[in-house]
Amino acid sequence: MIRLARFGARKQPYYRIVAIEKDRARNGRSIEVVGTYNPRTNPATVDLKHERISYWRSVGAQFSPTVAKIVEKHPAAAAPEPAAA
Repeated sequence: MIRLARFGARKQPYYRIVAIEKDRARNGRSIEVVGTYNPRTNPATVDLKHERISYWRSVGAQFSPTVAKIVEKHPAAAAPEPAAA
């Protein structure tokens, strides 16, 4: 499953988007960190590793409802064109 793991101080949340087994605790041992989400900035800061997310989806991982919304709002950017020399 791909879901949020909460980090940060009390009343200052910061989230890691992690690939983790579904039955593990929210902040339990994750398999891989595939992004971060900081709701305290304006606008919220999102950093995603789209290649790794698509890999985990291809092997059967499912999004939590919140992560599905985050990924939908921040699709993979178009691949940058190689610079002409």
